[in-house]
Amino acid sequence: MITIYHNPRCSKSRECETFLGAFGKDVRVINYMQTPFTKEELTKVISLLDIKPIELVRKNETIWKELFKDRKMTDSQVINAFLKHPKLIQRPIVVSGDKAIIARPLELLDSIL
Repeated sequence: MITIYHNPRCSKSRECETFLGAFGKDVRVINYMQTPFTKEELTKVISLLDIKPIELVRKNETIWKELFKDRKMTDSQVINAFLKHPKLIQRPIVVSGDKAIIARPLELLDSIL
């Protein structure tokens, strides 16, 4: 089972969903704007991505620029910012088994399929 965490307002997320569907993959789609991550889920996904939480931030978002840009934040503080403002999370995130990627560009999906 492949899981896509995405925001349907994002064209890259929609492209990812279409791409995986075209391969006939069993895909579970989670709109994290409507079904927010729990702290445990988000921590696990970040671990599977093998990145620091700050690397998952959409730094061009207005919320980031206004509230967080000039602050030095711990990993825990960044995760809490994601939980309060899920729009800050890079997307789409694709999880398959014990692997995860940020599927931008779509060609990165090859590494997880």
